[in-house]
Amino acid sequence: MTNSPIKVGLRIDVDTFRGTRKGVPKLLEILNKYDISASFFFSVGPDNMGRHLWRLIRPDFFKKMLRSNAGSLYGYDILFKGTMWPGPNIGKKLGHVIKQTDDAGHEVGLHAWDHHKWQIKIDDMSAAQLSQEIEKGYMSLQSITGKEVVCSAVAGWRCNDQTIVEKEKHPFRYNSDCRGESIFIPKNGKTPQIPVTMPTYDELIGENGITDENYNDHIIQLIKPEGLNVYTIHAEVEGIQYADMFEALIKDAISKNIQFVPLGELLPENDASLQINAIENIAFEGREGWISQQAVPN
Repeated sequence: MTNSPIKVGLRIDVDTFRGTRKGVPKLLEILNKYDISASFFFSVGPDNMGRHLWRLIRPDFFKKMLRSNAGSLYGYDILFKGTMWPGPNIGKKLGHVIKQTDDAGHEVGLHAWDHHKWQIKIDDMSAAQLSQEIEKGYMSLQSITGKEVVCSAVAGWRCNDQTIVEKEKHPFRYNSDCRGESIFIPKNGKTPQIPVTMPTYDELIGENGITDENYNDHIIQLIKPEGLNVYTIHAEVEGIQYADMFEALIKDAISKNIQFVPLGELLPENDASLQINAIENIAFEGREGWISQQAVPN
């Protein structure tokens, strides 16, 4: 009798036009090769990610850009998108890539309408503005796939109480809006949250001796045989420059009886078994600014 595999939820964030156009097709090819299904979260509106450049004046962001060699990692077309002219609408121009992802059997969820706007301005948005951003993204993604959108994950792990309230207006089966350690129900909502439990490439690389050569080994070591495991990759990173490294991670995981699955496969049969937790905003090592995290009582 063989042991059951260790399940790891595989979340793929697609933030940009370049990530959708180049990264997603490559990831679909790799995942199909190993018969793996994942959860893809798409930004579907304007790609204005180049507007992050003004954050270079912040020491933490500048350090992160240098540590991850952002120019070659993300591509200079990403770094300047939406700076001197409006960014391209991802859903309108690349909807066929999103539809291809859905047709391949992957979970397709909403990441953002405007990733940059959400990440930078969520603190200043009114309830009506938050609702509008979610609604525009939802309707765009629904029109592309031709079906209800079953899941969502906010941009930059930046969430607030009103975001949870606004998301309850949509038929999401789950949300993945924060970091944490277990699936839970947020205090002001009813839809389960599946938090990300593991760090991303840009958070780890160049810190504490982590290099491209030992990165995969480190990720494998972080996977817990018991408990929740949710790992996030980015189409802009693991789908382009580091596609070979990601495929090597898959091979290593398979050899160790680790199975990547869509996040929805991690949900319990009965939501009543889930604990209720608040979501708090905290500083997080490896990222500039704050992110949202499951608040677990001591």
